[in-house]
Amino acid sequence: MKVQRKHVLAAGVAVVASAVVAVGTGFGFADTTPARPSVCQGPVTFSADGGAPAATSDRFPVGTRLRVTNLDNGKVVTVTVTGPSGSCVLLNAAAMELVREPGKNVIRRNQVERLNGGAAQSTHPGRGAQPGETRPGDAQPAAGSTTPAGGSACGGSITFSAEGGAPAATSGQFPVGTRLRVTNLDNGRVVTVTVTGPSGSCVLLNAAAMELIREPGKNVIRRNVVELLR
Repeated sequence: MKVQRKHVLAAGVAVVASAVVAVGTGFGFADTTPARPSVCQGPVTFSADGGAPAATSDRFPVGTRLRVTNLDNGKVVTVTVTGPSGSCVLLNAAAMELVREPGKNVIRRNQVERLNGGAAQSTHPGRGAQPGETRPGDAQPAAGSTTPAGGSACGGSITFSAEGGAPAATSGQFPVGTRLRVTNLDNGRVVTVTVTGPSGSCVLLNAAAMELIREPGKNVIRRNVVELLR
């Protein structure tokens, strides 16, 4: 009889443990770490582009379908890449609205999945144009920069995060401590920033830096030149 009671007790504990795991998962207590690595690294932010949910990218070609998950609230959006930008994935306003938390303009804990096959255009997440590469619309560098003539150190649009503090930037291409000069070619305004950490963009300005060079009401700088300073 004692042996039977032990077996019954053990079985009861197992049932209770299974129930606790099931309830915990249902209420979001389980680990939210993605099962596989994200195809983009760093925070996800957005541009002021309108229209249906979509994204731009410096890594994936037009037509690529991406699924972006906000790991802080579990919200998911599926978007199609419609053009180039300076980020691995840059959501438009409608896509960001579907996944962001209220009042937040950046998604720090995220997973980006590629839904259709094929290799990415770059093996470096958040990679923009490398020094020496040229793209349409690149401007000539100003004196004192190490950017090659005729090229920008980054390609595509520039946007910003909600980071506070003095003007600064994060980057998926340049190491911490790198000094960059960013020029808005539409209004001639210039800001010099230091890279303070990683992001999913070639250069992602913080709020203070963006405020110094953007045009009123615009959250993206499409015509720009980024110079790597000595």
